[in-house]
Amino acid sequence: MKPAMVFLRIIGIGLGASLIVGEALRSWGQDRPLVFVVDDFLFGGALVIAAWFARTGAPVRLRALAAAFAGCAGLLYSSFFTKLVGPPGHSSNIDETVLTALVGAAFVTSVIGLVASLLIPANSKDPAP
Repeated sequence: MKPAMVFLRIIGIGLGASLIVGEALRSWGQDRPLVFVVDDFLFGGALVIAAWFARTGAPVRLRALAAAFAGCAGLLYSSFFTKLVGPPGHSSNIDETVLTALVGAAFVTSVIGLVASLLIPANSKDPAP
């Protein structure tokens, strides 16, 4: 496997896991609506699964990885810009400035992961099962 693909998979698993853990830490005991908690778990989980299965480099698996990065980018876009320009006072266990910086970094990482996953050539000799 190419080093770029290994790095991209590590980034995908790390970002997905950080979405899950970060949302759990942020929401613990805050009585936030379930829909705003579960979305990070779903997109983070999809990214972890897609990154794990992309190890073969099969075209369909790389497309799934790109889609998972794109889903995370869309999720994080809304979250980041709402925190950046919206009214202050979001319910969270994490300081608002720190949370905005973390979500912004995750957003940038997901966009970079999306672009990188589209640029990596697929292994056409390895069909997905």
